[in-house]
Amino acid sequence: MEYRPFGQTGIEVSAIGVGCWEIGGGYGSIEEQEFSAAVHTALDLGITCFDTAEAYGFGASERSLAKALGDRRKDAVVVTKFGIGYKEAPNYRDSSRERVMVSIEKSLKNLNTDYVDVYMVHWPDLNTPFEETMRALDDIVQQGKARAIGISNFRREQIETSMATRRVDIAQYCWNMFDRRMDQEILPYCREHSMGVMAYGSLAYGLLSGTFHADMSFDEGDWRARQGRMGGINLFQTMFGPDHFPNNIKAVEELKGLAAGYNKSLPQFALRWTLSHPVVSTALVGCRKAAEVEDNVGALGWDIRQEDFAEIDAIFERNGVVTCPDVWLERE
Repeated sequence: MEYRPFGQTGIEVSAIGVGCWEIGGGYGSIEEQEFSAAVHTALDLGITCFDTAEAYGFGASERSLAKALGDRRKDAVVVTKFGIGYKEAPNYRDSSRERVMVSIEKSLKNLNTDYVDVYMVHWPDLNTPFEETMRALDDIVQQGKARAIGISNFRREQIETSMATRRVDIAQYCWNMFDRRMDQEILPYCREHSMGVMAYGSLAYGLLSGTFHADMSFDEGDWRARQGRMGGINLFQTMFGPDHFPNNIKAVEELKGLAAGYNKSLPQFALRWTLSHPVVSTALVGCRKAAEVEDNVGALGWDIRQEDFAEIDAIFERNGVVTCPDVWLERE
């Protein structure tokens, strides 16, 4: 296993991490028994990072992760998030001090642990001063309930405002071949300030799994089934919208040829691309089965040649793939 510094936290983290959105119901059904087996396989292979959130199934993901880890909690770097999914809050977001203190206790109970390694704000709450949130998070660290704190999906100026009160240890953003927006401002800022970076959506929500085809349909409970009807989340139009999805699939078919040149699967090739950015500490990948975890580890121990980075860009260009849409992944 390859390990990388987690910013300046003193924590080392596996280059591949397990994203636990799926077990909370984000992608339709997933068997808890299979998830537990996948978690144990990950630990056996040296994967240490597990990312969940209060909002993933209203605690269901945290509880499933706790059950899967069992007495191996000490072998894991557990990251959880708070701040979204509250029906009574404006825009469903709340990062007030009161919410921080209530949510950390719920997450610790769900996770069956005394502390989390990283506690993160899931989305920025524009109705609460960032200073209030950061002071509350620092108190959580001082109380021993978290080792480090972080943010997810903040704009650069929002990170800067937060940093004026308390250092942001870890940042989490979408980063993959199909979504490169963060390399414009966010990732350079994280590198400048030596933040650890967690890349989510490493396989572009399944596009880079190599299993999709232009005529496929998703299960009714799967958010990708709403392609073309994503409301304010316009980013997904360039991934799954009807004007883009067929071209994206064509690009994926060409990428398979490049991956084959390394004797790698497309997911392994895509993960290697994500991990090639020097600021990325860990790339999160959802997993349903142990075999998927075993396949993901094939992304480690080799490098993509420079000329093939250029060929990837050429493939995307000739297929009209939009990698930097002028949108932010949020509902304004």
